[in-house]
Amino acid sequence: MTALDVDTKISILSMRDTGPAPEAAIVRDIIKHGLVVAPVLIVVSAVIWGANGAYSCAYALAIVFGNFALAAALVAYTAKISYALMMASMLFGYLLRLALVAVAVFVVRQSSWVELIPLGLTIILAHLGLLFWELRYVSLSLAYPGLKPKKQPKEKSTQQSESAAR
Repeated sequence: MTALDVDTKISILSMRDTGPAPEAAIVRDIIKHGLVVAPVLIVVSAVIWGANGAYSCAYALAIVFGNFALAAALVAYTAKISYALMMASMLFGYLLRLALVAVAVFVVRQSSWVELIPLGLTIILAHLGLLFWELRYVSLSLAYPGLKPKKQPKEKSTQQSESAAR
């Protein structure tokens, strides 16, 4: 008999992930890119809407970064427990994160420092822009889940191939 009987049923409810969590690396990369763009967005908001626009833009960027970080944390934590729990947390976690973004805006909407147009534009454009920007860096291969591996300089790869040939 083999280790796995033919009568044994494998259930998605019992499967889990024990490997590294690539989503954490992806979100760190997204936030790193966001921090590169953040000063430009804040300055543009300050020029158009004044200091309150800059504060609103910075607050919106904090919301966006927190949203990405919470999504990655949910996936990383629940995948280690069960794939079924991970799928449920993504479905209901999306609704929870959407509600948290709405509450974060609702709480400050009447504050004197809030400009709603730069706040809303930054939330929408930062989410979409950072996701599309990250598409260039994400590996679409199961051999390298997460971010694409860094390319080695030509000199190193040539030296390695020469030493391997010897």
